Amino acid sequence: MKQQRREQLRHFLRTRRARIAPGDVGLVSVGQRRTPGLRREEVALLAGVGVSWYTWLEQGRRINVSGDVLDAVSRALRLDETERAHLFVLAGLNPPLGQVDPGTEVSPELRRLVDSWSPRPATLRDQYFNLLAINDGSRAVYGYGDGDYNCLVSFFTNTRYRSMYDEWAANAPSVVAAFRASADRSPGDPGFDRLVAELRTVSKEFGELWDRHDVATPQPALKAVRHPEAGELLFDTVTLAVVDHPDWYLELYNPQPGTRTEERLAVLMDRQPVSA
Repeated sequence: MKQQRREQLRHFLRTRRARIAPGDVGLVSVGQRRTPGLRREEVALLAGVGVSWYTWLEQGRRINVSGDVLDAVSRALRLDETERAHLFVLAGLNPPLGQVDPGTEVSPELRRLVDSWSPRPATLRDQYFNLLAINDGSRAVYGYGDGDYNCLVSFFTNTRYRSMYDEWAANAPSVVAAFRASADRSPGDPGFDRLVAELRTVSKEFGELWDRHDVATPQPALKAVRHPEAGELLFDTVTLAVVDHPDWYLELYNPQPGTRTEERLAVLMDRQPVSA
């Protein structure tokens, strides 16, 4: 398996540099070239690495590689995000998370998907747990309003939400552990630092759980809500990653079979005003 991966790495790097002309990257072509594209020494120059090291990398030799150096090679070869992740895998490293523009708009198709899950609750969040999109089911069941911009902040500070969530105290540790796992994938990210500082200020409980340094990934779970109008609602929850935005997560809530949740949810939604 490792030998096959090294052969794939060799072929991948050769084909990537073959598609780039020296003039494309501001280099002057000197002498006759027997093959198209950049030479190895030119890639090494652009990446700021030694020629021997890059040659060994392209030959698939057993050398130490780091994410920073592979990022430099990726930039030199003008790799897109998919190609960059592929390079990491072939070099034996975990693929990096895709870089998402913070100003990226949620596509109409994704919004329609979230809305179409209604009357069942659905939310779309980013790696910071910011709410990017919610549907009418989430508003009706969890009481999300205009002031709710981050589901982690709401989890700790929205008194209505907390009062309805039967297992709030039991689930709080796993919620914070999942957030820490997300933060640990981006060390030094000021977005996480700001949110942690904010939550420490408004919630002593969050600070105590954060200081445990527990980590976990979101797991399918049963979510019990005691709604003031609809009564007890039980949902199976599933978290799905959005392929073209690796830092976005779609959270879907499905009425648990064998309960009256679906019936009660339908009655609750009939009482809600139609959103614009």
